[in-house]
Amino acid sequence: MSAQAPGPAQARDTSQIHNIGYRNYDGPRLGRASARQALFSQSLRGAYGLGRSAKSKVLPMLLFAVMCAPALIIVAVAVVTKQSKLSIEYTQYAIFLQMVIAIFVASQAPQSVSRDLRFRTVPLYFARPIERFDYVVAKFGAMASALFVLTAAPLLIMWIGALLAKMDFAEQTKMFGQGLVSVALLSLLFGGLGLVMAALTPRRGFGVAAVIAVLVISYGAVSTLQGISYGTDNIGAVKWIGLFSPITLIGGVQDAFLGAPTAAPGGEAAAPGMGVGVVYVLVVLALIAGSYGVLMRRYRKVGL
Repeated sequence: MSAQAPGPAQARDTSQIHNIGYRNYDGPRLGRASARQALFSQSLRGAYGLGRSAKSKVLPMLLFAVMCAPALIIVAVAVVTKQSKLSIEYTQYAIFLQMVIAIFVASQAPQSVSRDLRFRTVPLYFARPIERFDYVVAKFGAMASALFVLTAAPLLIMWIGALLAKMDFAEQTKMFGQGLVSVALLSLLFGGLGLVMAALTPRRGFGVAAVIAVLVISYGAVSTLQGISYGTDNIGAVKWIGLFSPITLIGGVQDAFLGAPTAAPGGEAAAPGMGVGVVYVLVVLALIAGSYGVLMRRYRKVGL
């Protein structure tokens, strides 16, 4: 005889309910401040490839080494030859190595924000408890902090080397402080502009090109126009042309208020005085605040 199929009663007898272990979260709820801090820390570490693949660490760590190498050479020469002053001012260092800084911003700003836009994970951040303000502040702060580490580390090396060479402590500390103020402004300005350019597109390649255009091409154009003005004996226009490039903006601020030697064509005659220097400061602050405002507006749309 053929076996009969089990009836409904027999089927119910063999059924089971499996406990797969899900349960409600009963740990501490840390809130927005903790989420903002975690996002800041993760973004700052990511700017140097920490917590990511080995391939992601190569470029930022290489750029960091390139930034510090000249400072080590300057210090070694000063100590061996017993110089009475360093061969380069603290405020000049970032200006001379601006291309390295621009490459760092162009490579890391899109990494910080473009992937979130491309994979549409931003709305997940804005699910509670984090809000748009927290996301923008964390990303802005992390990018500026990463740049400050990049630009302040060589200045610290130079300051320590100057003390080892027995240079005047008070004078070197004052110039070191002026250099820190300069690179702090540079970090906020470059970080804000870099994030704005990167946040405009989810395509990382487009973000890199946009950052390079703003930071590098603008400097080339401004330098060319300044050279033309100087060559045609229109030295007074040189200081005003400097308002249209991020790096010359920082240079003008430190020329006017931090005692830095000017790199503009025409030397001290073309350097902005206190009056024009105030305009430089206002433009820098406006660009930093404007970058924050643009990011807030951009992520209001993305968050929806």
